[in-house]
Amino acid sequence: MAQTSAVQDNTRKEVKLPYRRQGRFMRTWHHNKALWLLFLPCLLYYLIFRYAPMFGLVITFKDYNLFKGIWASDWVGLKYYRMFFENPDFWPLMKNTFLLGLYKLFFGFPAPIILAILLNEVRKAAFKKFVQTVSYLPHFISNVIVASMVIMFLSPTGGLINNLLGTFGISPINFMNEPGLFRGIYVLSEIWQHIGWETIIYLAALTAIDPQLYEAADMDGASRMRKIWHVTLPGISPAIVITLILNIGKVLEIGFEKVFLMQNPAIYDTADIISTYVYRVGMEQGNFSYGASIDLFMGIISLVFIYSANYISRRVSETSLW
Repeated sequence: MAQTSAVQDNTRKEVKLPYRRQGRFMRTWHHNKALWLLFLPCLLYYLIFRYAPMFGLVITFKDYNLFKGIWASDWVGLKYYRMFFENPDFWPLMKNTFLLGLYKLFFGFPAPIILAILLNEVRKAAFKKFVQTVSYLPHFISNVIVASMVIMFLSPTGGLINNLLGTFGISPINFMNEPGLFRGIYVLSEIWQHIGWETIIYLAALTAIDPQLYEAADMDGASRMRKIWHVTLPGISPAIVITLILNIGKVLEIGFEKVFLMQNPAIYDTADIISTYVYRVGMEQGNFSYGASIDLFMGIISLVFIYSANYISRRVSETSLW
């Protein structure tokens, strides 16, 4: 009997050993099959539409010919990168793109934080919901319509802004033909369009703050501004840091559509950015390799920005992306 039980024990061990030797992924798969199946469509989307097209980046090192195809096109190495760096428009394009992204980060990033804090201080629920709804709506308007609205409002003939200026005796201003005004107009339109939508993150973070902290601040006689400074802002600081890191990585990724629709030859000095330049040389002139090279270069710069911001955040605080 003792020998039989010993044989049975050994058999059980032999059955369990393969399962114990299975990798961490397989154990996770067995315990979370339903979650993995829910995640599968998202995974397929990124594999097919995000990662698979990366193989096409090889055209940045080739003189791509549409009729020869990617692999049969002639290899030219770093020719198009050198062409871009030696282009006299390189520094103006970099300057315009960087300044437009920097202005958007400097003025656009704090705007939803301020709006979220103000909404959090509102005591009337009906008014709060009304403001949230009104501020969310512009996010769902297409860039084509937003650009058209901006051009109509700023028109020197019959535009809303010039009509208001006329009531004060100020002569009409052709805003869209003034290079120095383009960056301000673009940033203000971006804030108006997206401020409400971006507050969702911070409003969600505000709900996670312990109400007892506000009660303790009331007992200490703290004013509203003191509670915002010492309770609200520290409570949402992780969300602020994460979104700041992501926005720093997007400094050079200025949206093409709105800039392209709002610009004209009169304001190219400040409105011509890298994405619009890539469109002209890549799509209009058919130089796909040159356009892809510029786009890849900007992607590498954005990666450096986001990695540097994450590294600094990890060193000075406890919050980071990785």
